[in-house]
Amino acid sequence: MSDLIRIENLIKTYGNVRAVDGISFSIPEGICFGLLGPNGAGKTTTIEMMEGILKPDSGEIYFHGRKIDRHFKQKVGIQFQNTALPEFITVKETLELFQALYPNPRTIEEIIEICSLADIIDRDNRKLSGGQRQRMLLGLAIIPRPEMLFLDEPTTGLDPQARRNFWELIGKIKAENTTILLTTHYMDEAEVLCDQIGIIDQGKLLEIDSPSKLLSSHFDGALVRVPHFGREDLVFSDGSLSGDFLEITTRNLDKTMKELLQSELNLEGLSIKKPNLEDLFLKLTGTSLRS
Repeated sequence: MSDLIRIENLIKTYGNVRAVDGISFSIPEGICFGLLGPNGAGKTTTIEMMEGILKPDSGEIYFHGRKIDRHFKQKVGIQFQNTALPEFITVKETLELFQALYPNPRTIEEIIEICSLADIIDRDNRKLSGGQRQRMLLGLAIIPRPEMLFLDEPTTGLDPQARRNFWELIGKIKAENTTILLTTHYMDEAEVLCDQIGIIDQGKLLEIDSPSKLLSSHFDGALVRVPHFGREDLVFSDGSLSGDFLEITTRNLDKTMKELLQSELNLEGLSIKKPNLEDLFLKLTGTSLRS
């Protein structure tokens, strides 16, 4: 699998603040890559340089092994967090307007099918729900048949059903071998959609790999918690009493459960927690993703 886009030692400074501090990574063709970081970490600045919107102070961006140029923008699609659109026109008219800007655009019928727009195609674009508007904006982003699609927090503010519907649309686009760069504040979204993730903080790239490999490299096993109901005599390897709970960190969940059953401990209230991307994020950055 060859790299579609590669960035080398990107640096961007605003006054005395180095927003992006020597970041380098590459994204293979056909994957969904998640760039995660707390607010102010430098991810938006990084993405805007990759999109060709901002010029880096130093460093290079390569697309298909060549430095990006003015033709690069014809090969990418961008769904911004906020997009101002012409008013008093329908969804179909909005698509047709943007379609006229590209030399080889998708047909309106293709866009309607991929983004499930049939139910709103004749509606005023001002009168859409959050999920409907995001579907339309995704349709605008894929008009030029992009080789790479930038999605900047596309599901922020959507209800759970609208978010999951949007995930399905992203899956359709990825199935066309479109490479996707996604930013999101939802860790479950990153785990479901992303083949690789990069975590950025204070302008530096901290880690990059698949979600499963990152979790396995930073965490060891699962955490089992069960109320001990006053059983102060309990002794388990890798276990300790914490308040009213016995907490056991285990690599072998099956063995631990057998030991708990043999102890005749009341297992009502037992919980098992495996580390997730939220735990990894907190470990690496020391802060919540939303802070």
